[in-house]
Amino acid sequence: MAGLEELKKKLEPLFDAEKGLSYGTVMDPSESYMVSDGGTVNLLSKSCGVYNVNELGFQKRQAELVEEPENSEKVYRCSSQEMHIFGTIGSGASSVVQRAIHMTIHRILALKKINVFEKEKRQQLLNEMRTLCDACCYQGLVEFHGAFYTPDTGQVSIVLEYMDGGSLADVLRLQRSIPEHILSRMLPRLFGALSYLHKVRHLVHRDIKPANLLINLKGEPKITDFGISAGLDSSVAMCATFVGTVTYMSPERIRSENYSYPADIWSLGLTLLECATGKYPYTANDGPANLMLQILYDPSPSPPRHLFSPEFGSFIDSCLQKDPEARPTADDVILHSLFILLFLLL
Repeated sequence: MAGLEELKKKLEPLFDAEKGLSYGTVMDPSESYMVSDGGTVNLLSKSCGVYNVNELGFQKRQAELVEEPENSEKVYRCSSQEMHIFGTIGSGASSVVQRAIHMTIHRILALKKINVFEKEKRQQLLNEMRTLCDACCYQGLVEFHGAFYTPDTGQVSIVLEYMDGGSLADVLRLQRSIPEHILSRMLPRLFGALSYLHKVRHLVHRDIKPANLLINLKGEPKITDFGISAGLDSSVAMCATFVGTVTYMSPERIRSENYSYPADIWSLGLTLLECATGKYPYTANDGPANLMLQILYDPSPSPPRHLFSPEFGSFIDSCLQKDPEARPTADDVILHSLFILLFLLL
């Protein structure tokens, strides 16, 4: 018990009571910005290029050292004057999300407003842009329509696809749980998006949870919120930053060990278990330190076998292996999820 108490004391300072069960700031010393006299915000990234945002829209210019001529420049025309805002969808520590009609194309979109003058939020803004700009139509990721700057407020609005079904957290508040056969239809798309982030973009999302999985009225799920995602140099590189939502962190992240793509597999597996049962599988009411001790030392949660198929149970169990090397890759899970779906359809 003495060892557990000592670990608890070490874990307690990682909790910021004002932010809930979240902690961390992602900073990159190679990033900077400036505002021109003409009212254009220049977000500068040595690795990814220059991102220019003004009242008329958004432009990305590739870094000179990156040899991708076909993607050297992207322009999105999307001005504040074309938007008619008619309500707030939600708000968080770093942004406010509003619903708007794009008057030119007659489409409802979501505006994620971030203050560019606050350093932490500016880094999250850059993370969102460089993730979504190069994957603006990738299946399983929320669609990017551009961005614009409002000088009067100092805010950059990221223009995103409006997901009219809300988040899975919203669904849980209304439905209590999501049936297994519906979750099984979501799995290939969600893990396909993770596979793209991991294999193609070399990104760890780091904040997979029900609130960051959106759904439209067609039943299509998509991943959103890339503000704290981390880029890795290769498929075998590792992260070392304690950042994200503690309730969905993998054991290796809570131990402050180096971590990589399997951390997202844990988070998505835990999220889907919560959606299936309608209940977060750990006791989070006794404080963050006790929660982290549960994740580290209690047996991994598993779906009740009398309520769910053996295939779904084994799928969740594989995602919630405490050893990250024992967890499947996103590609492995896609094959597993297709097998589950086929089983349920027979």
